[in-house]
Amino acid sequence: MNFLFLGDIMGRAGRNVVIDKLPDIIKTRNIDFVIANGENAAGGYGITQAICEELFAVGVDVITTGNHIWDQKETIDFIAKEKRLLRPWNYGEGTPGNGFEIYENNNCKIGVMNLMGNVYMKKNTDPVFPFIEKKMKKIILKKDLDFLFVDIHAEITSEKQAMGYFLDGKATLVVGTHTHTPTADFRILENGTAYQTDAGMCGDYNSIIGMESDKALKRFFTQERTERLSPANGEATLSGVVVVGDIDTGLAKKIEPIIIGGRLTNKFT
Repeated sequence: MNFLFLGDIMGRAGRNVVIDKLPDIIKTRNIDFVIANGENAAGGYGITQAICEELFAVGVDVITTGNHIWDQKETIDFIAKEKRLLRPWNYGEGTPGNGFEIYENNNCKIGVMNLMGNVYMKKNTDPVFPFIEKKMKKIILKKDLDFLFVDIHAEITSEKQAMGYFLDGKATLVVGTHTHTPTADFRILENGTAYQTDAGMCGDYNSIIGMESDKALKRFFTQERTERLSPANGEATLSGVVVVGDIDTGLAKKIEPIIIGGRLTNKFT
């Protein structure tokens, strides 16, 4: 099966490039299932029900998120009912919504898991490695599900790589989000799990991680957060990875980056 994971959708520019490009990508690349991180889709801060519905309408099957999931107050109400919208699973007990679901597609059970790292994230989440070690005792590839996709939303490279190493052979794909910059280390790990440290973003790369450069740059000089940052709204790039999954093993046969439009060029195809 062919799977597409899209990096963080950043503001209106990111939404527009996904809405414009995704239907054709699904058709031309024979994509069976699409996962997208949408935590910055609403003006860079969270996601709304209306935006979710827009993304579902053009072919996104599941939306993962991260530290900005609660920036829009309405999310607390609809995430409990919308199983296609995930929040980091290692938020504490009693948090609305869920961070892991299994979806039916082409007679396959596809698991999608949303985790958040702990280093420099400034959020009250459970320690992610003890948390996932316990959970994975009851989630067995080709027994409980056919494929498993893990979004590790984290700040530092080593934490993402450690998660890839820990879940190698237990998941189809482990991919990082949050830093909005696509890394060139896409590969299949030793035990068959596809991995990339960061999928990048769907947004305007003429920016500082998707935000208007002038205001973002000012923060580095003043060390003050007096102005709310706004997403850059120039021509956006769609960025993510395509993974071919092996129905017999649930592991990956192939992983390749997908970078379309805007200021980045896909140098790997």
